Amino acid sequence: MDVSDENRRRTVHWVDPAVFREPIRTLPGLEFMQGFLNGRFPPPPFMELLGVRGLSVEPGSVAFEFEPAEFMYSPLGNVHGGILTVLLDTAMGCSFHTTLPAGVGYTTLELKVNFLRPVTVATGPVNAVGHVLHAGSRTATADAQLLDRAGKVHAHATSTLLVLRPDSRGD
Repeated sequence: MDVSDENRRRTVHWVDPAVFREPIRTLPGLEFMQGFLNGRFPPPPFMELLGVRGLSVEPGSVAFEFEPAEFMYSPLGNVHGGILTVLLDTAMGCSFHTTLPAGVGYTTLELKVNFLRPVTVATGPVNAVGHVLHAGSRTATADAQLLDRAGKVHAHATSTLLVLRPDSRGD
């Protein structure tokens, strides 16, 4: 093994996602999302894996910070678009979650992403900022931008979300 490969190892620890089952059922979406910022809840597993951190939570809007790393690279030498899509989808979904009452969920129904600039380690930290555009009783729309520290947009996305109520049959 090359000496430089020693620095190319990663160990990830996460909590059992079952810890979220009760709070997501009993807390309004805004309070649930604020729980990540104030330390009431640990980050979910995918956020631990990617090193995503919450920055802000407001009604209809959230922001996450993300530090690009080499282990996320595609063969093209930049962060894989799928990882950037995860960040944008999360920002849009979580922004919508802030508008929901306790026990009501959502899922992404449609997602469109535009990649404008590559994201690399040299880019430095980027923020995924999501906003609700429309919060309906059955569907919602949201958008998000991936911004570097200088405010340059590296990617942007729109999403349609489907509201999942506990009484729906799921068909």
